[in-house]
Order: sequence, then structure tokens, then C-alpha cells
Amino acid sequence: MEDNEALDRIDEMRDLVNANLESIIGEQSAVFGEVAEVSGQVVLAGGKRVRPIMVMLAYDLAGGQDIDEIIPFAMSNEFIHTASLVHDDINDESLIRRGQDTIHAKYGQAKAIIAGDWLFSQGFGLGGQYDKSVVDVMAHYCSKLASSEFTQIDHILDLSTSPEDYLEIVKGKTAGPFAAGCKGAGLIAKSSEEACEKLFDFGMEIGIAFQLVDDLLDIRGDERMGKPRGSDIYEGKMTLPIIHALTILHGDQRVRLAEIIHNFEDSLFDELISLLNFGDSLSYTEILIQNHLERAMLNLDYFPDCDAKQLLKHLVELIKNRHK
Repeated sequence: MEDNEALDRIDEMRDLVNANLESIIGEQSAVFGEVAEVSGQVVLAGGKRVRPIMVMLAYDLAGGQDIDEIIPFAMSNEFIHTASLVHDDINDESLIRRGQDTIHAKYGQAKAIIAGDWLFSQGFGLGGQYDKSVVDVMAHYCSKLASSEFTQIDHILDLSTSPEDYLEIVKGKTAGPFAAGCKGAGLIAKSSEEACEKLFDFGMEIGIAFQLVDDLLDIRGDERMGKPRGSDIYEGKMTLPIIHALTILHGDQRVRLAEIIHNFEDSLFDELISLLNFGDSLSYTEILIQNHLERAMLNLDYFPDCDAKQLLKHLVELIKNRHK
């Protein structure tokens, strides 16, 4: 499959996702009024739709035959993801999301909390129509997401955070929902247990790489992030490049890096990047991204060649190239 054809196919899937989201928000706004309209603003503000597209492709790869069968589950993944973003923005006191004012910035914290709850309710309503095995997978990883959020808060500005701590948080917060979405798609397609586990592992590796790319974009700056450069650093989050540099640097350099992290402002970006480059921390993160993407691709080798497999491989390339 040519690159342009693959891009067109992925764009078509994104359009299908957006059309379904618009339809759901429109229908629910007629029933629930302001809470659906306000929550819908975040859902419809854009986004890459990587999660629902990946769910749809995983279903196809696993032998699923009816696109209408997987659509509610794909939408469920996007609603739950958006709910977590709304609550994240409250915790992080973020003012911008997807290039727009966050809900709590526009409507206040109380309404934002409720909006996040409403989005979770929509997500579980859409996902709850499937077999218990599918619901159990998603419920487990939603609980794991919350658990990892708790742990991440405990590690704010904790300079002793290890790469292992970081990975556990990422597996729960970002990668777990990717993995559960892919496995759930396999279960809905009634694929074999082995195929479902391959899809799960694929999603986990993709999710870890996805977060590592976000870590780099936050430091380097990229308008596609939809939020200001350095947001994670301002919020005291221990991202992998920072953790790696704290591990590698010694003496005055480590002391200075710690000072920058604790008193960060825009004027310190150049000095921060200089220290990260001295520790090869950005290069190290790029190597890890490549490693996790390669592991993801190995899981796809289990499946026979087909359009869905080629499109998933193309999606992997798109994720890899986001930070370049």
C-alpha cells in the first residue's frame, strides 16, 4: 500500500470517527443540555483520534467483519480518553487543551469535574453493551489509569523518581488504555486468546512510545500538542528525559538541573536543553521510542498480511515521526 493511499485511508477513518462523535454529542445534547454541550466542546475540539482508529484497525486485523459492531467500542475509547484529559487539566491547572480554553478555565472547576464524569459515563455506556470479557478489560484499565494518576501526583517534583517508576505510571496512564482497546477489539472480533494477547502487547508498546514522543514534544515545543511548550516541566512532572538526565548528570550540573526543575520559567529552556543534551537524554529517549515501536511491529508479525496490518504499520510510522 502506497503512503498516500494509507494516509487517505486513515483520514477517512478519522472522518468516520468525527462524524460519529458529532452525532453522539448532538443526540445527547438534546437530552442532557448544557453538560453534554460543554463536554462535547472538548470531544469535538480535534485530536488525532489515534485510539479509536487503532481499535477499528485491530478489530479488522483480528478478523472482524462488521464495522458497525466495533464503532461504539471505538467511540467509548475516545470518550474515556477525553474524560481523563478534562480531569487531568483540573489537576494540572492547565488553561489550554487542543488549542482551546480548558473547561475549568471557561466554566469553573465544579462544572469541569462534572463534565469529566459525564464523559466517563458516556464512555462506559457505549462500551457496556459488549460481552463481560470486553467490559472487564476496559474497567480494569480505567481503574489502573486512576491508580497511576494517584502515583504520578505522588511523584510531582520528586527528583528520586526512577525510570522504573516512570514506566509503571505510563503503563497505567497512557499505554494501558491503548492495550486494552486493542485487546477489546480482538475479543469483539471473537479472535483467539493468543491473537488478543498479541494485540494487547502491540497496544502497550505503542502507548509507551506515544508517551515518550509526548515527552520530547513538550520539551522541544510543537503546535500539534495543543498546549504550551514545557507544560509538563511547569507542572513538576517527571518525564523520561528529565529522569534520565538526573540519573546521568553529577556535581554542579545535576544541582543546576534540580534548580531549573524547581524554579522553571521560559527563559531557562536553552539551559535546560543544554543539560539534557550533555546527558544525551533526548537521544536516549529517541532510542527508546524506536525500541518500543519495533517491539510493537513484532507483535503484528503474528497476523497475516492484509490492509489493516499495513495501515497499523503506517500508524506506527506516524507516531514515530511526530517528534521529527
